[in-house]
Amino acid sequence: MKRVLVLGANGQIARLARAELLEQEVEQVLFLRKASRIHVQNTDKEIVFEGDASKVSDLEKAMDSVDIVYANLAGSNIVAQAKAVVTAMNNKGINRLIWISTLGIYDEVPGKYGQWNHQMLDGGYLETYSEAAQVIEQSNLDYTIIRPAWLSNKDEVDYELTKKGEDFKGTEVSRKSIGYLVATLVAKPDQYIRESLGVNKPNTDGDKPAWY
Repeated sequence: MKRVLVLGANGQIARLARAELLEQEVEQVLFLRKASRIHVQNTDKEIVFEGDASKVSDLEKAMDSVDIVYANLAGSNIVAQAKAVVTAMNNKGINRLIWISTLGIYDEVPGKYGQWNHQMLDGGYLETYSEAAQVIEQSNLDYTIIRPAWLSNKDEVDYELTKKGEDFKGTEVSRKSIGYLVATLVAKPDQYIRESLGVNKPNTDGDKPAWY
């Protein structure tokens, strides 16, 4: 059975990805700071590991027999976490990484929406997420970086992809869509190797997300 390490396993997207992965022949190692915060759905397919994603030693302990690392991390120390993940994966001989980032890290969002996105996310967020993505891209890992549009809680899977170097499309996407994409990459890990994917719901172009 394939084994996936889910970093930041109690995050909103991670919980949706976990539900999708439970439908596959996959064992999930659910990694988070406080194990008491998480509820295991299937004891045959999920185990919980308490640790700090900025500590290489914690990550290495959780990576035993892991085939794929899915990182759903956040926080002001995201760069330190990226460096720790790359180091631990190299030390353990694991190559496949799925990394959740955000739109705008390459200044790829055009027009008024791009200006609005900068206004909302500049001042530490975009800068640190961009630097973390650079850490991943400069590694030797088989990574896929996922850059979602602004996230909604709509109960739908509806998305399209853009690649690095292309203008970002749309203004929003559901968290469920991102979870589904993560599960798709786990099922077919040879897809989108060393690529950075913008993800949006089709036909949601505008100056900002509809709910603003």
